[in-house]
Amino acid sequence: MTISESGGPDSAHQRPAAASDKTVEALGKLSEALEVAEHARGYLYGFHRLTGKADLALGEAADLLREAGHAELADEVERDIVGRNVIEGRWTFQIVEDYDDHYYDEFKALEKRARDQLVEGKRHLFEAEMKEDRRTHGRAHHEALPPEAT
Repeated sequence: MTISESGGPDSAHQRPAAASDKTVEALGKLSEALEVAEHARGYLYGFHRLTGKADLALGEAADLLREAGHAELADEVERDIVGRNVIEGRWTFQIVEDYDDHYYDEFKALEKRARDQLVEGKRHLFEAEMKEDRRTHGRAHHEALPPEAT
């Protein structure tokens, strides 16, 4: 009987026989680091969207200032802030692209190469084993797999 038949993880989440505890632990830490980078990337995209939204609102504010008879202040908003680089020479889309191209993509590829080389490309082995240790076997809502996978 396989582990999944006895209530354990499916074959995609079972460590290969040659993978040591330290290897699984190291890949778990690498995966954790990638998850943190993913989270940071989400904040970066949020920063990008919010900054863009602020820039569009600034344009609207300038229009309203002009309509209210404050042309000089409207001109200042448009000239000095609307469309301004947020980092020298860069709008936020350029920051996002640099992050993706020079850090995130390389990080993600390295994490995948490590899994491919060490554990047949399997993901989340550390977490799958942690689940097995922490769940109450045979108890409702502590199943190893969703019902459709068994």
